[in-house]
Amino acid sequence: MIRKEILPSPAVIVDLDIAERNIQRVASAAQASHLILRPHIKAHKSVFFARKQIESGAKGITVAKIAEAETMANYGFDDILVAYPVVGEEKIERLKKLHQRINIATIVDSLEVANGLAQVGSPDHPFPVLIDVDSGIHRGGRQPGKDTLEFALKLNGMDGLKIRGLFTYNGGIYLSKSREEMAQSAENEAKLLKDMDLVLKNQGIEISVLSGGSTPATVVLDHLQGITEIRSGNYLFYDVSALALGIAKIEDCALRVLATVVSTPLAGYATIDAGSKTLTTDLSDYEGYGYVVGKPDVKIVKLNEEHGFLRFDQERYQFRVGDRVEIIPNHACVLPNLCDVLYGIREGVLEREIPIEARGKNY
Repeated sequence: MIRKEILPSPAVIVDLDIAERNIQRVASAAQASHLILRPHIKAHKSVFFARKQIESGAKGITVAKIAEAETMANYGFDDILVAYPVVGEEKIERLKKLHQRINIATIVDSLEVANGLAQVGSPDHPFPVLIDVDSGIHRGGRQPGKDTLEFALKLNGMDGLKIRGLFTYNGGIYLSKSREEMAQSAENEAKLLKDMDLVLKNQGIEISVLSGGSTPATVVLDHLQGITEIRSGNYLFYDVSALALGIAKIEDCALRVLATVVSTPLAGYATIDAGSKTLTTDLSDYEGYGYVVGKPDVKIVKLNEEHGFLRFDQERYQFRVGDRVEIIPNHACVLPNLCDVLYGIREGVLEREIPIEARGKNY
């Protein structure tokens, strides 16, 4: 029996009871709201957790990159959405091979990408695409209304393509200051997709998929009525950003970092062995680079590659070299891509090592 306290430090751990509870909660909520759940595996990049999500009711998975799709296809996943523009001949050839062996689709928001995707499909086996519609954050997508319609009409004439649906990423929901604002943001997202669906139908373009959703949206799913699927991912682990948004509590955060104090150079100062190669430099509304469990006013004020800098009230806390701290990261989705395995913990004991098969598959 290996207790988590003696794992090699720094260790990225997952409380399996919490993760399984999170998986089941969102699966049940999606089912109750008559939504297909297609979780984004960028949060974990592991076959183990993707299978857990499918077993709990997810219809398929979402990935960001072709290499993630290839990896998951090699492990038997047969219904994959690539939620990222596929650009370049090399990627088109890889996508063509996937199209020949599994059910795969991707998003499109430009004729350059569409022309490439048309080469993937054929008139008797067209390649399915979702048109990306900009929800307002301007990361990508066609503009709602006339721009999306004109683009759809052009795609509709391409023999190698089949417009399966519409897609949007509502990043603005992460700026919500209350549950009410999240609900309104979700309603706006659903309206955007439903309105464009009606516009396309009026022009004879019938589609079956309206794809949206996010982790914040999982707490207001009743306000996404009318769309068909959600692609939430971070709900599996949660993190400091979720705490700051108020959509999760400490006990909902499954992924954590166990780090060791390696130096105490001054009173009120300590250094841990988890830096930017273990934690993430992403920031949140919470001060610092992570939440120190049980000691929330101990701040991680800086990260070097292999060092984390703690600052604290010397009258309240004292750290010694060798002490362990447990940290909830600001953004959990970054961490699996930084390590070979996650340590699956149940009741404080190591149950399994979880390989990250899609680690580094960012191309």
